[in-house]
Amino acid sequence: MSLADTVSKIDRLSDEQRECIENCNEAAEVCEWCADECLGDAKMEECARLCRDVADLASLHARFMARDSQFSSTLAEACADACEACAEECGKHDADHCQVCADVLQECAESCRQMAGA
Repeated sequence: MSLADTVSKIDRLSDEQRECIENCNEAAEVCEWCADECLGDAKMEECARLCRDVADLASLHARFMARDSQFSSTLAEACADACEACAEECGKHDADHCQVCADVLQECAESCRQMAGA
C-alpha cells in the first residue's frame, strides 16, 4: 500500500491535510537525497544542514498531522519557514538534486503555510 493510500484511510483528515502530509513526506525524502549528495563538498555544507533540518521537521509535522496533534499548526509554521530557507539555499546551486529539492520545498512550504493558518 502506498503512503497516499494509507493517508487516504485517515477519515478525519481534510484534503488539504492529506496533501500537506504527502508534501511533507516528499520534502523529507528529497531533502535526505539532496543532503547526501552535498556531503563532502565544503561549499554545500549549509545546503546539507538546511536539508537535514527540513527532513526532520517535515517528517515530524506529517506525523503530528496524522495524529491530529494540538501542536501541528506550530510545527506547520516552523516547517514552512525551514522549507523556504532551504529552497532559497538550494536555488543558489546548479546541481540537479538542489534544483529538484527547491521545487519540492516551495510546494511543501505553501501547504504548510495553509496548515499554520488553519
